[in-house]
Amino acid sequence: MAKRPVEESENHRIPLKAGGRPIPPDNGIETGHFEDEFDDEFESEDEILEAGVDGRPDEEREPEEMRDAIDMDQKTFIPGRDRLAAGESLTPDTSTYELLHNLTTTWPCLSFDIVPDQLGASRKAYPASLYAVAGTQAESGKANQNELMVMKLSGLSRIDRRRDHDDSDSDEDDDEDESADPILETKSIPLSSTTNRIRAREYQPQNASRPPITYTATLLENSDVLIHDVTPQLTSFNNPGTMITPQQTKPVATLKMHKTEGYAVDWSPLVPQGKLLTGDNDGKIFATTCTEGGKWTPDNRPFTGHQSSVEDIQWSPSERNVFASASSDGTVKVWDARSEAHAPAVSVRVSDTDVNVISWSRQTTHLLASGADDGQWAVWDLRQWKDQTLASQAKSVASFNFHKEQITSIEWHPTDDSIMAIAAGDNTLTLWDLAVELDDEESRDSVGVQGVPPQLLFIHYMEMVKECHWHPQIPGCVMGTGEGGFE
Repeated sequence: MAKRPVEESENHRIPLKAGGRPIPPDNGIETGHFEDEFDDEFESEDEILEAGVDGRPDEEREPEEMRDAIDMDQKTFIPGRDRLAAGESLTPDTSTYELLHNLTTTWPCLSFDIVPDQLGASRKAYPASLYAVAGTQAESGKANQNELMVMKLSGLSRIDRRRDHDDSDSDEDDDEDESADPILETKSIPLSSTTNRIRAREYQPQNASRPPITYTATLLENSDVLIHDVTPQLTSFNNPGTMITPQQTKPVATLKMHKTEGYAVDWSPLVPQGKLLTGDNDGKIFATTCTEGGKWTPDNRPFTGHQSSVEDIQWSPSERNVFASASSDGTVKVWDARSEAHAPAVSVRVSDTDVNVISWSRQTTHLLASGADDGQWAVWDLRQWKDQTLASQAKSVASFNFHKEQITSIEWHPTDDSIMAIAAGDNTLTLWDLAVELDDEESRDSVGVQGVPPQLLFIHYMEMVKECHWHPQIPGCVMGTGEGGFE
């Protein structure tokens, strides 16, 4: 990946100057004389100007102000590190965002996925629109209120900065075309239990004349895996008046091979008819394939090798039969799905704590990122994992311990092999640029703030954030979900 030098910011200070006192006009009318309390200190207005705003010369005052500014910089509030005092809250600096919206649902949706659409790739026009699916987590005793939400978010306008700039009338007219009130449309599919994890995938049917089908795989708290065809719901958003039949809300498959609940699920990007991997708390991984006729058939024999729960699974973006899994046993394992032994080809201990999440780079396919329960995340070069002997000696090519709480989500940028999005239990969603190169020891801290690596691009405060995903068709757009809703 390309290397970029750390950019140093320069702060230009403008000294404050005292203005001259106003001189009343001489209109020939004699007025009373007010005693000047500073008469015994200054003999002329020139001396007042030299003394500055607080009675001291500028050359004496400015160094002190500079020292105060430095002290203030050293106390920069860092979300996830510093604690808010009682009654305090954080407000985002909207000048740093191109797009910022939030959405609250009846029940928290702690897992979601962005659905690809036909609105174009690399689109930058506003207002923006996107499609997503999410599963709810209703409180105990209200399981019958859980649902799979199919959503269309439209009218997502960019941040209005006109109040900070003097725009011309023509610029304002252009901005009005890009401004809109956000609109949320939803279609509900009832679920019998809380959603642990949900993932969506669009597949082209074997009959090429038919439109693409969008499937969702939902891992429920009761250990069932439900597969839904949400194509009718997605289509209805653009066809007002379309009725969704009860049959179209039922799952096309209900899989019951797991005996315990799980959180790991991933669709294969390379198997055209549809293939799914799911992992559970017993450490078992099952593969499910869509056969001819649209029947979903799980492999009765699981992949085994983990000593504890399987927390995440990722198919290789370039090799049809290869996948990786992360576990609370502290290891990441790489598997060949064709193996008759159903055992891992390589196993690497990447953490002394639970490995919660992994992400396989779509651009540089020998890079795999992992996030652990101790807040550390790392990047691994899979070329060092070619066999178990090499893998046992492998070291990460990058590692960061900025976060002090568990990593809950990690994802590579869809088109830039150096950019990462991280969600953590310290209520932050952070963006990172691994291409930033350290020139010397002094640059290990960003802008003079101790403990902040220069690769850290951005910190967004988000209450109890659980997952984050890049939108593959809107450059730079990240969506997150937590107990406070979507942002």
